[in-house]
Amino acid sequence: MSLSADQPRHQDEPCVEILHITQATRAVFSELFIRMAFLCFIQAGEKRVVCPRKGEMTGREGDLLIFPPGSIVTLENRPLLDAHYEADGVYFSPALLKSVFADQASGGGGDVQLLTAEPHRPGIVLELIRQTLADASLPAPIRASRLLEPLIWLRHHGIRLPSQQSEQPLAKVRELIEAQPDRQWRAGEVASHFAMSEATFRRWLAKSGQGFAQILLNSRLEKGLTLLQTTSASVSSIALDCGFKTPSHFSDSFRKRFGITPSAIRSTSA
Repeated sequence: MSLSADQPRHQDEPCVEILHITQATRAVFSELFIRMAFLCFIQAGEKRVVCPRKGEMTGREGDLLIFPPGSIVTLENRPLLDAHYEADGVYFSPALLKSVFADQASGGGGDVQLLTAEPHRPGIVLELIRQTLADASLPAPIRASRLLEPLIWLRHHGIRLPSQQSEQPLAKVRELIEAQPDRQWRAGEVASHFAMSEATFRRWLAKSGQGFAQILLNSRLEKGLTLLQTTSASVSSIALDCGFKTPSHFSDSFRKRFGITPSAIRSTSA
């Protein structure tokens, strides 16, 4: 679901998206890039997160993990015995984030943060988001105002969400690719989009520490991971939707990156 009928497309659009995440098999996902602010409400199992600066933390059932935009993290989803890992993930666009955290835009504090089930009771906030998104009768200005309330609640509890990361090269290129992961992107084409020569674009992108080919592959694989966790689409369909020519190419690349097959995300018998 989102604030508008369309899925989030641009960082300046004030939108919210909520996804239900399930995973059957325990797995570690290294160096995931979280482009937009992401709230992870854990419903079953555990999520272990390793941050570059803050170290390791573990969220459990009822807890809320808050990922600032531009986070690069390693995380592990841990299902319960004979049950799936489950969580509800909520993405907030930079436009909404800036309405509440604008004064933090040039500050620090870009670490993943944790609010525990007790005493914070984050489930109440999740229900508010669900109700707001589901109520089609709400006028757009009122809906937008209500969707700011969870962010105000976060700030009240000391959470910091600086948004300057959305202006970095990696975030800008990822945003473009994620909108059409099945497109046969070329470096020169992306450079033109940003009004640069290809040489200038590659130098600009070098600030992220990754080359264009690696960013393209990671964008597609991480989009594939999200679709595996949040939809019932077949692995073959996801492979094509994410720009892979064959399902086997997707499966091989996915396993090389994450150490697990795409089908194992959904079934312990895969």
